[in-house]
Amino acid sequence: MTEHRRRIDQIIEPDFVVGLEELSLDDLRDRRRMCDDVENELSYYRRMLHGRMDLLGFELRRRSGEETRSLIEALPEILTDGASGYVPSGRPTKVTLPDLPDQRRRHIDEVLEADFLTRIALVEDDELNEIQRSLVETETEISTKRHAVQEAFNTIQAELTRRYKDGLANFDEILGRSD
Repeated sequence: MTEHRRRIDQIIEPDFVVGLEELSLDDLRDRRRMCDDVENELSYYRRMLHGRMDLLGFELRRRSGEETRSLIEALPEILTDGASGYVPSGRPTKVTLPDLPDQRRRHIDEVLEADFLTRIALVEDDELNEIQRSLVETETEISTKRHAVQEAFNTIQAELTRRYKDGLANFDEILGRSD
């Protein structure tokens, strides 16, 4: 793998999970950690996108007459809707801000930086619909990448589990103990 490539590009490359049985435990753990970090980053982006989509969806419903409350009145409900804590992957959700890479501008950065929320009352319906389309499209891309990262994580985790089950690795190494 080339070091200058983005982590997500490395992870979604099919070769990332090929030959895992030949890697050292440290290399496997490094790959698993990379997957975990990138998955946390992608989850953060998804939460940010979903928040914007929820706010925008409410505004579009308000404008169509389906909603009578103002955006400010509904804000607490909008921001807490869907915050169940349920995680389909079974892995706990991290609630800390991930270390986001400081790189060139990415599409997600541009989408999240858009200032439509500060001027939502002034934005025409057509522009709001276009923004909503862009948010949904970006969320779909992020979700697809996140799913690929989760699959890589699970594949790496399965190899680590296999090694421990087969006695090829010592569980005490995880805890930093030696006999």
